[in-house]
Amino acid sequence: MIESTPTILLIPSVPFDENTYLAYFDGRRDCLVFDPGMQPSKIMEAIEARNLTPAAILCTHGHADHIAGNEAMKDRWPDCPLIIGAGDADKLTDPVGNLSAGFGVELVSPPADRTVVEGEGLELAGFRLQVLDTPGHSSGHIVFVADQLSPMQVFAGDVLFAGSVGRTDLPGCSFEVLKKSIDEKLFPLADDTIILPGHGPSTTIGQEKATNPFVGLNS
Repeated sequence: MIESTPTILLIPSVPFDENTYLAYFDGRRDCLVFDPGMQPSKIMEAIEARNLTPAAILCTHGHADHIAGNEAMKDRWPDCPLIIGAGDADKLTDPVGNLSAGFGVELVSPPADRTVVEGEGLELAGFRLQVLDTPGHSSGHIVFVADQLSPMQVFAGDVLFAGSVGRTDLPGCSFEVLKKSIDEKLFPLADDTIILPGHGPSTTIGQEKATNPFVGLNS
């Protein structure tokens, strides 16, 4: 049972306008952090201003802009588990795999404390999260579906955006694989399901099915 409506705070970071999400329920002192970006001080300030402690750091995939804050987060809260999909875990410590080397930066993250695959469920900080494998933008991309919320909310990383989709012109990417992930994993969800993407504003499954020019019904 859902204990209340959660607060889901969007914390964007430069230079890639990546979305980090801080999620927590009122009355609790624990929280979840999704995809810590390149300005971890902003994330930590938001957590500490609310007297919260992270129960987990959850990464949808291993690209640099979504893992850049992991080290600072783990330094501040060393007992907080870092969780990522099994297929992208190696990117955390590989600057070539996480694409940072291509930008002239050797960015690495601490290794995962836990890896997950489709079908696994997580119960953390009052949230119940279901894991779905959604490759295409990244070979081991996953999403986290908060299925006890009404409407459901999906921490979606770089799979589906408002009016767009994740890039597929990078190493390890495939538009065909990405489209299959969206068609088979996301579009079957209820139309009012909220997508919380890794970049840009939130949207809904129904909106994207109806209007998305890349994967919608009229694409």
